[in-house]
Amino acid sequence: MTDHIDPQTFERLVQLAALELDLAEAEYLRRELNNQLNVIDEMAAIPLRGDEPLAARGVPYPPENSPPLRGDDWQPDAPPADILAQAPQVDDGYIIVPDIPHTDLE
Repeated sequence: MTDHIDPQTFERLVQLAALELDLAEAEYLRRELNNQLNVIDEMAAIPLRGDEPLAARGVPYPPENSPPLRGDDWQPDAPPADILAQAPQVDDGYIIVPDIPHTDLE
């Protein structure tokens, strides 16, 4: 098993992502990422025949068994004036929403 992400590359990625990791967390995450990349390599190495049928959820799903596409039926919405009439506050055609209290992140 090779390390696709060496410690220097991982440190650069951590800096770019603005993550704060201690040494144990960083090494754990780097090891897990390398494990996932190794699994992808193993899966890519599985030989496949070119005549394999397409599958959805592991079950063959050829086009002749596909359900027909549904039609695009336009269904009009209520007139905008009716929608705005339901809002508690409206100004010049816009719905006014109350201010949401928040705290600034530092």
